[in-house]
Amino acid sequence: MARVAAPFGIKGWLKLQTFTEYADSLEQFETWYLSSPQGWQTVQVENFAVNNKAVVVKLKGCDDRTQAERFGKRDIAVPREWLNKEADGEYYWIDLIGADVVNEAGESLGRVETLMETGANDVLVVKSDRGETLIPFIDQYLRQVDRQKKIITVSWDKSWQDD
Repeated sequence: MARVAAPFGIKGWLKLQTFTEYADSLEQFETWYLSSPQGWQTVQVENFAVNNKAVVVKLKGCDDRTQAERFGKRDIAVPREWLNKEADGEYYWIDLIGADVVNEAGESLGRVETLMETGANDVLVVKSDRGETLIPFIDQYLRQVDRQKKIITVSWDKSWQDD
C-alpha cells in the first residue's frame, strides 16, 4: 500500500510513498502492518495527513526524528480482506508492483518497480538491466494481467527500451 520514504520533521512523523489510487486511502485504517527484518509488525496510526508536500503519518510510540529514522524504507500493508473487491479491469497497485512484464512475443521487459499517476492515466515503471521503461497502463498497450503468476503482458516492442 505504501513505503516509508523518510522521516518528516523532528516529532516522529514519516513521509510516505503511496501505491494507492488516492493519497488519503490509508487514512481509513487505524492499524497497519510494517515490514521489518523479523517479519510484519503491527503499528497503530496516531495521525495522518496529506499536504502539498507529502503524505505523512505519525505512528503511536514514534515521537522523535531518531525513532522515525528506524522505519526508513519499510513497506506498509493492510490485510487484503480489509480492502474493497476490485471491479473487472481494475487492479490494486500492490498486485502490479513486482510483476514481470513481457511483450506479446514473450520477451522480458523487466519488472514493475512502481506506478505513477500522470493525470491522464497510470504508468508502469518497469526496471531491467537495460534501465527504466515507462509503459502507459492503458488498453492500447495492456494485453493481460495474470495476478496469480504476477505477469503483465503488453503490446510493447523490446527495441523501444533503447529509445
